[in-house]
Amino acid sequence: MTIAAVGQICSTSSMSLNLVQCKLLVAKAVAAGAKALFLPEASDYIGKSATETVSLVQSVSDSTFVLGLQEEARREELAINVGVHEPAQGGKVKNTLLWIDQKGNIVQRYQKLHLFDVDIKNGPVLKESNSVEKGMSILPPFETPLGRVGLTICFDLRFPEISLALARMNCQVITYPSAFTVPTGTAHWEPLLRARAIETQSYVVAAAQVGAHNEKRISYGHSMIISPWGEIIAKLGGQWKEPEIAIADIDLDIVKKIRTEMPLLRRTYDQFFKIWT
Repeated sequence: MTIAAVGQICSTSSMSLNLVQCKLLVAKAVAAGAKALFLPEASDYIGKSATETVSLVQSVSDSTFVLGLQEEARREELAINVGVHEPAQGGKVKNTLLWIDQKGNIVQRYQKLHLFDVDIKNGPVLKESNSVEKGMSILPPFETPLGRVGLTICFDLRFPEISLALARMNCQVITYPSAFTVPTGTAHWEPLLRARAIETQSYVVAAAQVGAHNEKRISYGHSMIISPWGEIIAKLGGQWKEPEIAIADIDLDIVKKIRTEMPLLRRTYDQFFKIWT
């Protein structure tokens, strides 16, 4: 078994202050004996507007936030999974998820496929596509100290095709770093995460933003880790006080046991998918 730490922060438009929050979580994760720390979507910053989001973006090679986390990973020999912004063409940014290994190297990068364009009654109007370039491909699972990890981001959670595709590639841990709104989080966050864990028979690690980022935007929080059986094995709350982590053991023998006793992937896809398409 290997310990995973899921983090929860409240990012603002200040990358330096956001880095301070993440460094606190690194220290907590190391003290807890974790081999990997999972941080939320947009950990580097959350802007007040699409214009500010674009104006703040830096390449990972220039970002003091990313460079700072790489140094932390290298010094503490801790893998870090973190959501950041990267420059894109056409005056937009990329919403990406980086895997920084124990040597401080960025070894994997996923770009968010499904952008959050919603108009919630009595709630926020969010059009991520105004400032964000969508990704175009699923990143295959890769080996980590926790097992084979597959990366997704936030709104991807509502589209099970991604997680099912990752499971078919023998993914054992699926990430959903997020910044859910309070209305959508209250209604759907936990049920969707548990569903993705159950249907893929994988661990799900969901690091969440929490609290008021600015006067316009509040995130739901409730970071959690879910077992391949759909049980919540680590969870944080929904009130912002300070950067927090929750930890859980990742036991790949449990993944193997559940998949052996109740095989799922051999059924619907193999028999009917070609007919449906």
